[in-house]
Amino acid sequence: MELLGIDIGGTGIKGALVNAETGEMLTERFRIPTPSSRKPADMAKVIKQIVTHFDYSGPVGCGFPTIVKNGVCMSPGNLDKSWLGVNVDEMLTSVTGHEFTVVNDADAAGYASMNYGVGKDKNGLVIMITVGTGLGSGAFFNGVLLPNFELGQIPYKEHKKIELWAAASAKEREGLSYEKWGKRFNKFLRLVEVIVAPDLIIVGGGTSKKWKEFNQFITIETDVVKAELMNHAGIIGAAISCLKEHHHGQLS
Repeated sequence: MELLGIDIGGTGIKGALVNAETGEMLTERFRIPTPSSRKPADMAKVIKQIVTHFDYSGPVGCGFPTIVKNGVCMSPGNLDKSWLGVNVDEMLTSVTGHEFTVVNDADAAGYASMNYGVGKDKNGLVIMITVGTGLGSGAFFNGVLLPNFELGQIPYKEHKKIELWAAASAKEREGLSYEKWGKRFNKFLRLVEVIVAPDLIIVGGGTSKKWKEFNQFITIETDVVKAELMNHAGIIGAAISCLKEHHHGQLS
């Protein structure tokens, strides 16, 4: 079964067709930069372009970079404030004519890792951290998603949320070395460890491609591993979220 997955990020919106049985991407990913306004109408236009590009007729799964509850954006995150309260499912369904299932992007990446990747068959509490413009987090207990675990929102020092200090965007903005940034990221993971005591932490998102540059600075007790699907996990997990959201977190 082919499904279209779309991963919405702060800098790019990406899509690909995915094999729902194996989790393999069946096409190259197609990427369009996120409109600088980050407003609903502008972003919906780009999402429609991506759907049209694939000449696709089925349901679409979409990873969204903020808290999403029953399809509704509960916090604008790093997007425009006008997203707050928007039913993203309904809006994208009406703009594209396709049935959309919208989930938090880190939850989507977690779906991919838990079904096809390093998290497969792992029990206990597994936390997926995606490192990009922000710090996304997805939580799974015995393989079942606990939605909207937003650990990047933890306040830290003078920052409203720790992701402003420890995400990849902070590294870019402040011109930090991998060592300096890696120590910040480790501090974030230490807080995660103290607060939720996970059994395993999986690190994904764009920055995971540079794993060798910073993994030596991760010194917490909990096992921390790289998501081997890396950047594609968001697309793969978004695609299969269409199935999972209708089966209460379990793939049938």
